[in-house]
Amino acid sequence: MSDHPKGAILQRDKKTYAIVPRTPVGMVTPEDLENIARVARKYEVPVIKITSGQRFALVGMQKEEVEDIWKELKMDVGKATELCLHYVQACPGTAVCKFGVQDSLGLGIEIERFFAGMDLPHKVKVGISGCPFCCGESFVRDIGVFGKKKGWTMTIGGSSARRPRIGDVLVDNLTGEQVIALTKKFLEYYREKAKRKERTARFVDRVGFENIQEALL
Repeated sequence: MSDHPKGAILQRDKKTYAIVPRTPVGMVTPEDLENIARVARKYEVPVIKITSGQRFALVGMQKEEVEDIWKELKMDVGKATELCLHYVQACPGTAVCKFGVQDSLGLGIEIERFFAGMDLPHKVKVGISGCPFCCGESFVRDIGVFGKKKGWTMTIGGSSARRPRIGDVLVDNLTGEQVIALTKKFLEYYREKAKRKERTARFVDRVGFENIQEALL
């Protein structure tokens, strides 16, 4: 059983730890930023890195400091190594972007809220884009969603890893509620049929996109 502090990742020096506070779809409040800055100064955290998942990684703290830092941050743990939903990445969408045609931030927050605690065969990343420009990198995420005027288009099996894969378009013209329902259906199917530590890209390759599409739709 691991003796590492809860919500902490041992670094390559085998002495110090990193933590990743949860920031759904990259949204933070002034209080979050103030707490991060205050904690970083107080504990002399040497590295603060904005990750590819639109989160802050605080790196280089001592083991005995981790629990107190979490208490002072007053933020949830953003899981970064577990077999689960790691993050939902989203562009600004209709909130501020002139190109946005769908509310990517709202949908992304809902998806993260519904699926953040779900155990899965491997890590899963979701990309939500408010228009077909796909600034949320939807086509290279395990689950991708991008907006059009008539609704959402959903993709599965994307990856930007060492063996990259463009996600397959599962279905067009969905409502937000339909996206959440189909995401649930796909993740349950993936959890049931995939091998342990098999990313969705390799799962779709092995099982066949057409077979998955038929099972889901």
